[in-house]
Amino acid sequence: MDIKTAIKEGTNILKDNHIVSAQLDAELLLASAIGESRKYIILNHNLPLEDKYLKSYKDLIKKRSLKKPIAYLINKKFFWNYEFFVNKSTLIPRPDTELIIEKVLDLTKSKDKMRVLDIGVGSGCILLSILKERKNFYGTGIDICKNCIKISKINATKLSLSQRVKFFKSDVDKFFFGKYDLIVSNPPYISKNNLKYLDNEIVDYEPIIALNGGLDGLSEIRKVVKKSSELIKKNGKLILEIGFDQKNKVLKLLKKEGFYINNTYQDLAKNDRCIVSTKI
Repeated sequence: MDIKTAIKEGTNILKDNHIVSAQLDAELLLASAIGESRKYIILNHNLPLEDKYLKSYKDLIKKRSLKKPIAYLINKKFFWNYEFFVNKSTLIPRPDTELIIEKVLDLTKSKDKMRVLDIGVGSGCILLSILKERKNFYGTGIDICKNCIKISKINATKLSLSQRVKFFKSDVDKFFFGKYDLIVSNPPYISKNNLKYLDNEIVDYEPIIALNGGLDGLSEIRKVVKKSSELIKKNGKLILEIGFDQKNKVLKLLKKEGFYINNTYQDLAKNDRCIVSTKI
């Protein structure tokens, strides 16, 4: 079987299982199976496939047809300007979260040697993207998950950032290391009762600990805001990702802990997604 035929067959299987991005996913999975790029697949569609690659590809197609996210099948996800290693221990980076990077870069155009803390670092995508864009910033990432710390370290090495970043396995409540100019966080903010309404690709495969924000969706945000007020320098910025319906409650939490609200920003779907505040 040649590449073109394999892609066609894989696409049809995925379409039959209601995968919206069927052809793209089939191309990415075949590229992963043979260890090449998607561009290679497209340019060499008449090349025959070795049996071992075809078997691997069919296995990936089967898993994708069961709604396993493509990022977990190929162990990578593009975020901002960079490719990150991911697996089932980490939340899959999403385009909406790039809003945090945009706002950080807007706020730090003329800043030098800032110390940045990422609370709930996950794959490292937020913190490491910031450090790639700001060559003289230094980063610290914390996460309660040991595997997330391992993955963040892998990504820091891939992006040649190991000399400018440190990672700690720690709950935010128990973290007391340093004072920071800038704190960023994308904490779990889905209420426990709403988890069951998430898409199967999310709730069946992504780590619940990275999604579950407690009964009201705010339990982790409360902890982040309270601890940030202790860890941040005066006039330092806190940039938080929030749920679409949490703006007013989070604004109250921030004000209570001594933060001035700079602005709230919306994502591509016009939902409130990101709050920028300043410690006063």
